[in-house]
Amino acid sequence: MAEEHYLELSENPVQFEHASSVNNVFFDEANKQVFAVRSGGATGVVVKGPDDKSSVAFRMDDKGEVKCIKFSIGNKILAVQRTSKSVDFINFIPDYPHTEFTQECKTKNASVLGFCWTSWNEIVFITDQGIEFYQVFPDKRSLKLLKSQSINVNWYQYCPETAVILLSTTVQGNVLQPFAFRNGTMTKMTKFEIELPVVPKPAKLTLSERDIAMATIYGQVYVMYLKHHSRTANSPGAEVVLYHLSRTPGPGPAWFRHRPVPLVLLRSREGACKKSHILKLNTTGKFALNIVDNLIVVHHQSSQTSLIFDIRLKEPDCAVNTHQPVLPARSIHPYRIPLSGTRPGQNRPRSPRSNLTPSVSAGPAAVPTQPPVPYSSSWSVFQPDIIISASEGYLWYLQVRLPPTVHLLQDKGKLMDFLLRRRDCKMVILSVCSQSACPSCRRLHLPSGKLTTVSVPVLDGQEKGSLPVVATVFDKLNQVYKEYLEAEQSYTAAMESGPSRGGGAQKRPVRTQAVIDQSDMYTHVLSAFTEMKDVSHKFIIAVLMEYIRSLNQNQITVQVKRGRVSAPASRFPIFDAAVSDWLQHYLYELVIKTLVQNNLFYMLHQFLQYHVLSDSKPLVRTSARRWQHHAEGGSDPTQLVLFGSVFQACLLLSLESTYPPAHQLSLDMLKRLSTANDEIVEVLLSKQQVLGALRFIRSVGGHDNVSARKFLDAARQTGDQMLFYTVFRSFQQRNQRLRGNPSFNPGEHCEEHVAHFKQLFGEQALMKPSTV
Repeated sequence: MAEEHYLELSENPVQFEHASSVNNVFFDEANKQVFAVRSGGATGVVVKGPDDKSSVAFRMDDKGEVKCIKFSIGNKILAVQRTSKSVDFINFIPDYPHTEFTQECKTKNASVLGFCWTSWNEIVFITDQGIEFYQVFPDKRSLKLLKSQSINVNWYQYCPETAVILLSTTVQGNVLQPFAFRNGTMTKMTKFEIELPVVPKPAKLTLSERDIAMATIYGQVYVMYLKHHSRTANSPGAEVVLYHLSRTPGPGPAWFRHRPVPLVLLRSREGACKKSHILKLNTTGKFALNIVDNLIVVHHQSSQTSLIFDIRLKEPDCAVNTHQPVLPARSIHPYRIPLSGTRPGQNRPRSPRSNLTPSVSAGPAAVPTQPPVPYSSSWSVFQPDIIISASEGYLWYLQVRLPPTVHLLQDKGKLMDFLLRRRDCKMVILSVCSQSACPSCRRLHLPSGKLTTVSVPVLDGQEKGSLPVVATVFDKLNQVYKEYLEAEQSYTAAMESGPSRGGGAQKRPVRTQAVIDQSDMYTHVLSAFTEMKDVSHKFIIAVLMEYIRSLNQNQITVQVKRGRVSAPASRFPIFDAAVSDWLQHYLYELVIKTLVQNNLFYMLHQFLQYHVLSDSKPLVRTSARRWQHHAEGGSDPTQLVLFGSVFQACLLLSLESTYPPAHQLSLDMLKRLSTANDEIVEVLLSKQQVLGALRFIRSVGGHDNVSARKFLDAARQTGDQMLFYTVFRSFQQRNQRLRGNPSFNPGEHCEEHVAHFKQLFGEQALMKPSTV
């Protein structure tokens, strides 16, 4: 049953002192810090953050009930709200005075609803009559008002990722006014109206803070509105309506550490917030929202289940896209707290501001002698992915488990679209693509170190109707692969051309786990797939060719990778040291191996003749000694391909004894390459076609630079004395023409052949310098 839970809580939660009558708990959404304030701070304040570096413990004077408490970025200045009129500040910067100083709101008769840090020394007061933007001077223990705006405010939301504050205005509360903050400036954006399901008469506050959340999804800012409908038989169920805040690229708030490239919102009216997505929940009740890995997670309390939505999985673009849940509703994987660590408590977690309304409705605290129940009323949900149980003293990060989604999403094309947009997707994707017959391929290691099993593969050996699915999956994988390669090429070109005038430094593209290259497919999928015994060779070849087709369609060159020979040198004594640096064609090797093993030489002939397999040296490069060794050893040519990387350079020529046209195919391929003259000479010499090799090297203009000893060795090995004489005199004539002397230089190491020539024909047969 554990495989059915695609949501889970983090294994190592942040632990803090649970809420009690003497200990109040606050949460700061910007710094992701939990404050445990005992007795107003007099007996201690403990701050726990995502890591140990952000944890702080200190004491402060008890000057009344703490309504809100937050650190600025970097824990440099502490702000504490105890009254509705002012905020107190304490320096935590070394060598600065730690004496408290206070700032009252400027607007008369206004009450402070809360405050937000927008940088390490800039803060915004939100009052019921507007907002006030201040700069803090810790050395002078004072604040300077930078800008203010008068507006009636019901409540507010803050998005720390983009430093945007959303104010609820008007009597009904459904007119929202966003403000953006950046580098000491405050920008008033275009207000927008939330469409209410029912307009009350007389007018009253209808839109609640609990029904609105702001989040960044796929790099875009959205305002999420939880729209409830009346509980009737014809009720369509609740909806989550997403309003998109348009924006343009920019440097963003320099203080924000959790996003590498924050963005700045548009100022113009064209950048108004527009309704763009509707998520159908198909039920009613109490809900809470999280964002995990760009997925919108909707928790339903009464059913104790969650739904996930992916706004990128949609039909062709339209003004407003309607989405159904990607997967069936499932509960969060149960998290068990050791009973020794549980403590009773009655208070629920409190927000840093005084009017926190938790995302899950209030109720009795969890029973202290039992593990926490998922979707307990004692839980509070914060953006983007945080769940807090103040009664137990735990803060969890919500996580998505990808392996269970494979079972629940049967459409493989849609499954690939879903997986490719997730962070830790590579091993799950490769497992989905691999076969189920190989147990080692079904169990994969997740980034967390866990082992899991995926048993819904694409290449499962079921041939009927599965090839179009395979093609769809390959195309989706290679589309992402292509986009990454193009980004890399653009970056390389930009670096070579130097920095452009007026343009910023271009960032190197990040290779995410969604980039599945040819090496990944070969290692984890295709190589094992070709070894499956219960799958017909025709289907195996069709799958391999489908992957090559997809690469070509996306204009991706079939990969050539440099490697090292791992076989012991003594096992192949005829190979020289140069063989240790070879070129490996992953995919072509698999295709040729499968064709040869099944004696499909005619098909291999067609693939090569019609360039289905692209021309390449690794498919044909060999030498006479290599082939001679193979032929004399009586090895089966079909086994030559299986010997591994040492023999990958002679895949085609190794087939000649079984399929004679392979020799001419290799020569034709090398000739078309136009850069393989040395390889052609090697092939001809290996067949003792010495004069043919000599004529070829002359035809390409390489006769003056070719090694004489190589040709003399080959001619002597034929045992044909007249052939040896002809080749010897040919190189003597070359020497005479180039150097004015027919003799061989010592560096050519031809002394043995000169002596052999004298022995056969006499010294008088040697060409004299005066003879031309």
